[in-house]
Amino acid sequence: MKVFNLRCGSGHSFEGWFGSEADYDGQLERGLLECPLCASPQVVRVPSAPRLNLNASPSQDSVTDEVANLAHDSDGHVLAALRQLVQQSQDVGPRFADQARRMHNGELPQRAIRGEATAKQFEELLDDGVPVLPLPNIPGLKEPLQ
Repeated sequence: MKVFNLRCGSGHSFEGWFGSEADYDGQLERGLLECPLCASPQVVRVPSAPRLNLNASPSQDSVTDEVANLAHDSDGHVLAALRQLVQQSQDVGPRFADQARRMHNGELPQRAIRGEATAKQFEELLDDGVPVLPLPNIPGLKEPLQ
């Protein structure tokens, strides 16, 4: 998997994940790339530093730290990442805690979900070892954008 830093003609920075460099080149040539913030088709690759993930199974603390670091991003990476999470998950609303626990226990098939949980429900899920991550509630990101 290749992760490239990209920038649109409006100056928004975001990441793109591709199977290979040839996959990126092919999508660019066919006009399949666009900015997740403004939908501009003018996308270019920008220099990036390599990132090594040496922790095969990150702890909840390291995931939370990573999200906290993203909160200080001024180039729109956070909004783009949140938009991608929304597009790739199903909103189960107030059933989130129950659905997450049932998936963790093998009672339901694994899938990407998002929804609402109280602070107490969230804490109980973490105590039970259910991998959950709190996300900010940003207007306009509740539903997929397609």
